Amino acid sequence: MAPTVPSAAKSASPSQPSGKSEVTDLKQQLRQLAGSRAPDADAQRRDVFKRVISCMTAGIDVSAAFGEMVLCSATSDVVTKKMCYLYVGAHARAHPDLALLTINFLQRDCQDQDPTIRGLALRSLCSLRVPNLVEYLVTPLTTGLKDPSAYVRMIAAVGAAKLYHISATACIDADLPASLKALMLSDPDAQVKYPATNWPVVANCLHALQEIWALEAAKSEAAAREIETLHSKPVVFYLLNKIKEFSEWAQCIVLELASKFLPSDNNEIFDIMNLLEDRLQHANGAVVLATIKVFLHLTMSMTDVHQQVYERIKAPLLTLVGAGSPEQSYSVLCHLHLLVMRAPMLFSSDYKSFYCQFSDPSYVKKLKLEMLTAIANESNTYEIVTELCEYAGNVDVPIARESIRAVGKIALQQYDVNAIVDRLLQFLEMDKDYVTAETLVLVKDLLRKYPQWSHDCIAVVGNISSKNIQEPKGKAALIWMLGEYSQDMHDAPYILENLVENWDEEHSPEVRLHLLTAVMKCFFKRPPETQKALGATLSAGLSDTQQDVHDRALFYYRLLQYNPNVAERVVNPPKQAVSVFADTQSSETKDRIFDEFNSLSVVYQKPSYMFTDREHREPFEYSEDLTSLTVGAEDPENVISAQRYQENDNDLLLSTSDKEDNGTRASNGSSTSAYNAPSDLISPSLISSQTPAETSLVNTGGPTHSSQSNFSLDDLLGIGVTEAPAPTPPALTLNSKPVLDPGTFQRKWGQLALALSQECSLSPQGAASLMNPQSLIRHMQSNYIQCIASGGQPPNYKFFFYAQKDGATAFFLVECIVNTASAKAQLKIKADDGTAAEAFSTLFQSALSKFGLS
Repeated sequence: MAPTVPSAAKSASPSQPSGKSEVTDLKQQLRQLAGSRAPDADAQRRDVFKRVISCMTAGIDVSAAFGEMVLCSATSDVVTKKMCYLYVGAHARAHPDLALLTINFLQRDCQDQDPTIRGLALRSLCSLRVPNLVEYLVTPLTTGLKDPSAYVRMIAAVGAAKLYHISATACIDADLPASLKALMLSDPDAQVKYPATNWPVVANCLHALQEIWALEAAKSEAAAREIETLHSKPVVFYLLNKIKEFSEWAQCIVLELASKFLPSDNNEIFDIMNLLEDRLQHANGAVVLATIKVFLHLTMSMTDVHQQVYERIKAPLLTLVGAGSPEQSYSVLCHLHLLVMRAPMLFSSDYKSFYCQFSDPSYVKKLKLEMLTAIANESNTYEIVTELCEYAGNVDVPIARESIRAVGKIALQQYDVNAIVDRLLQFLEMDKDYVTAETLVLVKDLLRKYPQWSHDCIAVVGNISSKNIQEPKGKAALIWMLGEYSQDMHDAPYILENLVENWDEEHSPEVRLHLLTAVMKCFFKRPPETQKALGATLSAGLSDTQQDVHDRALFYYRLLQYNPNVAERVVNPPKQAVSVFADTQSSETKDRIFDEFNSLSVVYQKPSYMFTDREHREPFEYSEDLTSLTVGAEDPENVISAQRYQENDNDLLLSTSDKEDNGTRASNGSSTSAYNAPSDLISPSLISSQTPAETSLVNTGGPTHSSQSNFSLDDLLGIGVTEAPAPTPPALTLNSKPVLDPGTFQRKWGQLALALSQECSLSPQGAASLMNPQSLIRHMQSNYIQCIASGGQPPNYKFFFYAQKDGATAFFLVECIVNTASAKAQLKIKADDGTAAEAFSTLFQSALSKFGLS
């Protein structure tokens, strides 16, 4: 008989473990208790195990006691066994060699008479997650799926999914998915021994099958057929008819399955909706949201019914927002926010439901403000703006800022602009720095959209001193207005000159950049009063340590040196009112989030591939391994779905006609502006301090042009690159909005023969600009060439592009491997129309050669 543990050996404070000495003490006590048959041995083991778990929870490495813990696992005490299993599961993956010691006692416990111990042992065995021990999992799982205890069968169903993640081959070879399917579809009423507890087993089997077949479908057609079977009418209706028998968690699993069901006619849609009508009144918010997802997805093709669904789900959602904890309210509000953004008019009459309550947390108030902004229309704008103005004086500064932004956004929606502009200008009278800063930013946006309001706004803004504005974005907005409307503001040149004098005291690069541009604009409108300030601004900018500021100052100087008339058209062109401001999310992203309704995607307001681990992402979503990034027979997990960029590249500094026109005028010496030669703006000492590359234009006294040469932007920037003659445009024209899904791309890539395989070069600027795949994706998008997949790390990047022939269904597919170190690109082109492959290659290389030059 082993001696009992002396009380003096115990830690004086088990809740405060003391590191290595504590672990050594625990190991010694576990050795003494191993095999002990003392009457109180189980109680002593439990106390020591508690201390081990306490150390583990405190972050102390107790893996050294692994062997002793295994030796003490031979006990009939369920609590002790559970703690032992917890310890083993936490350390087995990091110590696979020691995990082998646990196999014998876990397999022995899987055959215990007590179903609770059998289930705990099977759960722990599947939680080891050690690939070398897979062979020991198959037999206990197969036996567990046939166990008479529903608890063990539940554990075995989840264990099958765990085994698939450890070794998919072992799971499929053992035919565990087929066993899960048979267990899920078995009639519970026919199981006389255990009819009452079978529905939780069905739910676990369903969850495991969905997880296994979803991952396996990318590799096997048989798995894809199994997915179709799960989504078939018999299975879906069988589970929906028994949905009240399931637990709340299991109901969500069944409803998620139902949301993927494709009904054959409208009658099936109405049958499902009638069957689930009462789930909208369920007390559990997760069940309500899962039911709403089913309703929304089933009626997507039925516009009238879909709108009625929105009307029907408003009341349950608003009820859930007002009930429960703030955390639950926030989750429901996120889903309500998504629906409001998709159909704001349907919620416009319920605007008072989104008023902020005093007890609401900040994150809830922020969502409500966004929804109030979205649902504002002609009938409720006055009430909503009045409410938002009350929030502007809120002690919660972030909410006050959001409320001011909300008022500005409503004004940009063209609802009762007159009254809203007056409200915004009243904010400028509040003696709060953050209110003034936010208001100035909004006034700037309003003037961009409603230039007719410039007189009223400038009259108020002109009385604001820049010294009273501390926030960079607010000061930048004020400076923008000083430059944009300097002809209407008498003191604008002098205010700007004062700001330039305090250049060194301004630490924000954003403000300095705005100041450079504002002084340039003011110079073109009021040259005599601004010439001195412009010289000081360019001098300060060229001496600035911020690269962006330095480059812009140098660019402006060279532009003035080249031709002031050209500079004026570049910096201060005729303005057009902005009709629509860019949205922060693309429509594709919003649709993707809507497809993932009732998930974290809605709460995070981003698709799941943007925040999940790579192994859990769906095909064509992400890849970090360039070598495995291919399309065809390769694993589709290694392909990244390229984000679409809708950017307008028409805002280049000079159009072709401008270049030709100004090149001719410069060569003829026809420019007679009073400020034609700005060489006296900057002192010679400062010019001499620049590098030869930076002063190349200054030293030449301005560019000269022959009748055959056009103005080159490369020469303007002084980067020393000779512009090659433009190639003859190919006869091929491309569709500006081609559409090709990843599945079709993959199929075409496997079927089409290789049309061309070429190597081309990137410009040095292009190679330097390729810091990440998105920069090239945006550039090619502007040339009507879309990217469907990309990946890699510097210096190697891999892209899959596609384009469509205009007026035809023919597609061009491209594999492009770029090496930024050598500035080379390897191209493989496949085409539906092989005769046009050469013309497309010319167009593609032309677009690629211009990357980084604009």
